[in-house]
Amino acid sequence: MQKIMVCIKRVVDYNVRVRVKPDESGVMLEGVKMSVNPFDEIALEEALRIKERGTNAEVLAVSIGVADTQQQLRTALAMGADRALLVQTDQPLDPLAAAHALLAIAKKENPDLVLLGKQAIDDDANQTGQMLAALWNRPQATYASKLAIDGTKATVTREVDAGLETIEVDLPAVVTVDLRLNEPRYVKLPDIMKAKKKPLDVIALDSLGVPSPVSFKIVKTEPPAQRQKGIMVKDVSELVDALKKKGLI
Repeated sequence: MQKIMVCIKRVVDYNVRVRVKPDESGVMLEGVKMSVNPFDEIALEEALRIKERGTNAEVLAVSIGVADTQQQLRTALAMGADRALLVQTDQPLDPLAAAHALLAIAKKENPDLVLLGKQAIDDDANQTGQMLAALWNRPQATYASKLAIDGTKATVTREVDAGLETIEVDLPAVVTVDLRLNEPRYVKLPDIMKAKKKPLDVIALDSLGVPSPVSFKIVKTEPPAQRQKGIMVKDVSELVDALKKKGLI
């Protein structure tokens, strides 16, 4: 294995309480802590472990987004990625447009393996990895909880509704990872300093010749409805009556 491409996304940190803009045009991002999507961080950790097991593969971190996304790519470099690439655009991309952009990078870089999180915590779409594999015409394995590389094949244990499923795919392939695959390493200050010297290239989305990134328009964003105050009931019959009044049974 010569190269592993890891796709990461810049999202609002999972510890931050998301707030809707007053005009309901989206969520507030100004002054909000942004981080690497947790599932993508697990994908990066797995790539680094594959490299450390003796494959000597180059780990390339790729992201699509605004200029500030370089911060998250620097985090990826501090974790251990060899180099990073930002496809810069100020427009939000839907999963299909993101897959087309990543496809252009994959064709240029020719990775043996593409890793990414099963979903991003901002839109929970769970589509980009599958679309990338289809466009690239390569095998895919989703929801990976275990990954083993043997030559030109990858054995993936998937988490499915019925339990666990183990499949084997030929490389190059696209693998999306689940939470239980690993626990990402803690980034230390010396690694952060070293990451500043690692290469981070920036290219414009327009230069890739991908289809229009805007295929839909968000009309309105609303916060979840506030939870109603609970009531106390004396017994089961009173509970049943209360549920009937609410039309729940």
